[in-house]
Amino acid sequence: MTIDSRQVAAAMLEAVPFARTLNLEILEVAPEAEGGVRAVVRLPDTPATHNHVGGPHAGAMFTLGETASGTVVMAAFGHLLDRAVPLAVRAEIAYRKLAMGPVLATARLGRPPAEVIAELEAGQRPEFPVQVEIATEEGKPTSTLTVVWTLRPN
Repeated sequence: MTIDSRQVAAAMLEAVPFARTLNLEILEVAPEAEGGVRAVVRLPDTPATHNHVGGPHAGAMFTLGETASGTVVMAAFGHLLDRAVPLAVRAEIAYRKLAMGPVLATARLGRPPAEVIAELEAGQRPEFPVQVEIATEEGKPTSTLTVVWTLRPN
């Protein structure tokens, strides 16, 4: 799979104005084994996104993780937008440790894209997870998030 990371990042930030509002930065979009995709998105450290203890607000962290998951979906399935609309179905986040400073969300597709596409082509509405780890820039994990996505046929 060839991925134009700049094109995916631009498309994602164009499609999701709220990601621009938080100044999220899509740092990396790269292929992985079995046609999978990884994306890394950064939330800068700004007072506007802080909570009452000076770290990133829980809502900003969730948006960071959800945006990283959406970037993976766009990279893996963006070529199907004429046939299907990607939609988040449900999400679960676990805040494990207080984050301070900028944070990075690393998202990975939980199923091989070929399986998901085969279900879509068989007339089904596939669901697939995207796992996200949120960590400080030093690599200390602070949160995990799983977003389950679907491709709704047009």
